[in-house]
Amino acid sequence: MKCMKTMNITIKVESDLVRDAKVLAAKRGTSLSRLVAEQLRAMVQQDQVYAAAKTHALHNLQHGLDLEWEKPASREALHDRENLR
Repeated sequence: MKCMKTMNITIKVESDLVRDAKVLAAKRGTSLSRLVAEQLRAMVQQDQVYAAAKTHALHNLQHGLDLEWEKPASREALHDRENLR
């Protein structure tokens, strides 16, 4: 198992929100600290997935997709309706 260093952070949050968040954490059987950490982890992961998808999409836009299309030999071949059926 990977050993991860933890750090404490201080945040300013309205007291009503803290109270409601503590109730939510208790309903989920966890601590407020763990609830916040899990949400931060999920947000970072979503951002990383989005960034990878964006990079992939931009690569496809710049380089195009190989549709394996072959140019017809002639105009007649392009408009040959028998081969389209």
